[in-house]
Amino acid sequence: MTAYLLAVLFLALFALRVRRDRRRFGNGVLLGLAIASLTAGLLGELDRLPTGLTRMASGALPVVATVASVVTATFLVANGITMIRKEGGQPANLLSLGAGVGVFTLIALVLVALRTHSRPLHIATAAVLLPVGYLSFLLLCFVGYSLLYGWLTVRRPVDFVVVLGSGLINGSEVPPLLASRLDRALAVHRSQSARASSPTLVVSGGKGSDERSSESQAMADYLISRGVPLKQIAQEDRSTSTEENLEFSRSLMEQVRPGYRCVIVTNNFHVLRSALTARRAGVRGQVLGAPTAAYYWPSAMLREFAAVILSYRVVNVGMCALLVLLGVAGSWRS
Repeated sequence: MTAYLLAVLFLALFALRVRRDRRRFGNGVLLGLAIASLTAGLLGELDRLPTGLTRMASGALPVVATVASVVTATFLVANGITMIRKEGGQPANLLSLGAGVGVFTLIALVLVALRTHSRPLHIATAAVLLPVGYLSFLLLCFVGYSLLYGWLTVRRPVDFVVVLGSGLINGSEVPPLLASRLDRALAVHRSQSARASSPTLVVSGGKGSDERSSESQAMADYLISRGVPLKQIAQEDRSTSTEENLEFSRSLMEQVRPGYRCVIVTNNFHVLRSALTARRAGVRGQVLGAPTAAYYWPSAMLREFAAVILSYRVVNVGMCALLVLLGVAGSWRS
């Protein structure tokens, strides 16, 4: 009963916080806690089953967890190989491969610890499992809430549609990743223009050291080639990061129209981190996601999750250190 009450409490808090501001990672954590509490309550119902079914279900749970872990690790390794083949071997493209190898290593560590009576190995396993479980829970919350947030639609009229930049190819050409953002922004612009005044498209991105033109100029050229009048495009050409994209775009919008409303467009894997950054930067608007190639999405989501976790590094490092100590202490006493 307690687990169900906790599930209702966490769900109510989630609903209240989402209503206040969707752009918080804590919303996803509350939703995750609600689901975890509900799951705990349902597992507690196993005691009410006949003895034979209870034993069968209890025996099946570790098997299901192991199979799910192996399937996840296999998928991540396969995706990592695809990323290397299609995108190259840069460190950012190795995340899914590294995560898959890490899961396989953890499974092996747990199986060996269960089959041996090595006290140091049991302590090491406990010290690793608790922080890994904590980070895995946060990852599920992040992915789940990213998908939920991505279902957001634009209902109110907006004054600006901000497109976040990304790197160019051949120094001046818009790559498919950035083109998908521009196409989504163009669709929003046309939809808004059909039922309200035409919003201004703000293209945001500076000039990289290996680029012949700024990202904003390449983005503007892309939109103009698709029929957008130059007067409906504003360029923010100084930024070099998502944080600067949003800060400089906010300044531009405030100068043109104080009290503005906007929508921000990026790729779907980047939606939640952009929303968190927009809230911190004081930008008055939500974030929409553009489609991304399926093979690219898992590694990109892991990169986004790592960036968010590092942005709260004090809390997360502290929690991981505490869980390591708890794991060591618990295993030492057993």
